[in-house]
Amino acid sequence: MKTNQKYKRLFKIFFTFVIATMLIAFYGWTWIKCYNNILEYPFYRRGNWMMIFLYGVSLILIMNVYGGFKVGYLKKGNLIYSQVLAVIFTNVFTYFQIAAIDKHFLTPIYLMRMTVLDILVIVIWTVIYQWIYVKLFPPRKMLLISGRRSDYHLIEKINSREDKYEICNIINIDKGIELLKKEVLKYDGIIVGDISSHERNIILKYCFANSIRTYSVPKISDILLKSSVELNLFDSPLLLSRNEGLAIEQQFIKRLIDIVGSLAGMIFALPFFLVIALSIKLTDRGPIFFCQERLTKDGKTFNIYKFRTMIQNAEKDGVARLAEEKDSRILPIGKILRRTRLDELPQLINIIKGDMSLVGPRPERPELAAQIENEIPEFYYRLKVKAGLTGYAQIYGKYNTTPYDKLKLDLTYIRNYSLLLDLKLILMTPKIMFMKEATEGVQVQTINMENEQLEK
Repeated sequence: MKTNQKYKRLFKIFFTFVIATMLIAFYGWTWIKCYNNILEYPFYRRGNWMMIFLYGVSLILIMNVYGGFKVGYLKKGNLIYSQVLAVIFTNVFTYFQIAAIDKHFLTPIYLMRMTVLDILVIVIWTVIYQWIYVKLFPPRKMLLISGRRSDYHLIEKINSREDKYEICNIINIDKGIELLKKEVLKYDGIIVGDISSHERNIILKYCFANSIRTYSVPKISDILLKSSVELNLFDSPLLLSRNEGLAIEQQFIKRLIDIVGSLAGMIFALPFFLVIALSIKLTDRGPIFFCQERLTKDGKTFNIYKFRTMIQNAEKDGVARLAEEKDSRILPIGKILRRTRLDELPQLINIIKGDMSLVGPRPERPELAAQIENEIPEFYYRLKVKAGLTGYAQIYGKYNTTPYDKLKLDLTYIRNYSLLLDLKLILMTPKIMFMKEATEGVQVQTINMENEQLEK
């Protein structure tokens, strides 16, 4: 297998080149043969090439955002879904672009027909190519080095990608470094579990010296260091961590985008507001909105607004708990709202008020946050920025992601904040709205913190 690995990047580039070329070619034919012929002022030669070029740039940018070129990285279904969504968004954008050029709306039938052909080609090409990819690059044979705490959650997640990894052996760090050095040479790569920093450093250096691929679960300190600024004031490199949250100019721009984006969102979502409100009201005649105390920047509390998805008095016993899978308290309409995350639309009001931001950590309930902080004191680090309607942990995690992993995802966002990152997360939000795994409920009613303590 190691012999084939050097060709993997070329294989992925070829996939990207072929699918992009086919989709752009379909648009070129549709533009020249259909739309350009019905424009009031048709384009010629360079003008036609410019339109095709603009479409290609738009397609590639949106494909990159949604991961449409990540063959071998995403699961087959997710890869197809990403490509289809990117093509639909690109074609809708292109239709309005054409309408702006001709100063009136033209028939969308040609682009609709092209979109159907795009989807057909995407499905066929991706299924065939993914099959070939698996044959050429079978799952890596992996060794897991476990620590003194259970790595159950890590093993479970890795086993969910049997197309990429196969854990062939698990060895505890207590077996000794010398034994591990002999064992790691037998596998395609190693996974470093929750072990001490000293032992991890020895293993990582040994693997680097022997060109052995390593996968490590980052600690909180790793995330803080990784996003530090490199200083070269002296002949000894320094890493600077300012640890101050967002700079004043970043806060200003972020607030400006929040106001403009939330007002535009309110206008666009008005039809959804009316339909959802009517559906909830007709279900059990109860209130449409659900109001609950949540945490935001610097530990301040505010009342969050959401569409009600559960029965009235769902927590009449006074016990705070997350929604479970197949929770009997969830209304029929509530299942749809939760799965698509449309229940969170009223939070646009919170953003306008300044309680929240478009992008940021998920707002937690004070009582649940207190429970988590009993086991993970660093959990309050998330409060260096405002809570968000969407965010890094919401995009790359799940509803039932463990609190420790949510913390690491949120810290990754805070430490790497930029305007481009915010825009990317906003663009990626529609993708995860219809992904079932992104909204899975927790398995039990209590917050299970076992094995999630930070290593001191």
